[in-house]
Amino acid sequence: MIKILFVCHGNICRSTMAESVMTYLVKQQKLEKSFYINSAATSREEIGNPPHYGTVGKLREVRIPLIPHHAVQMTAQDYVQYDYLIGMDTANIRNMTRIAGGDNDGKIYKLLTFAGSGRDVADPWYTGDFDVTYADVTEGCSGLLKHILENDRDRL
Repeated sequence: MIKILFVCHGNICRSTMAESVMTYLVKQQKLEKSFYINSAATSREEIGNPPHYGTVGKLREVRIPLIPHHAVQMTAQDYVQYDYLIGMDTANIRNMTRIAGGDNDGKIYKLLTFAGSGRDVADPWYTGDFDVTYADVTEGCSGLLKHILENDRDRL
């Protein structure tokens, strides 16, 4: 089983969107029994809160089921338990590495690296643009799934 943790600052916008999009893409490939997908925050600001209404609305608009979730904070134990820890931006990567106590196993990635870009996924909490965030998340998740199918096929 491949275990993926998507991480952003508050765990109510980008990471919950990525969790839902990746779950949807995996189900389309009929591989849901081979994956465990979750999301978390680097901060404690939104702990316990549901996904942002903008994320909920965008997923509803594109007919991708929202994975029920309440914000949690990433822990050092998550680094041990997950195969891929996927941050949305450079600040997330820095904070994830700090929480994990380093990245000795090379498990921490920025989402858009799987789409051939070093760009950050813009935080719609600040931009208000959930369309751009959705496009980036979809591109990154599609690239991540392709990477896994090419490099971790034996684990599926």
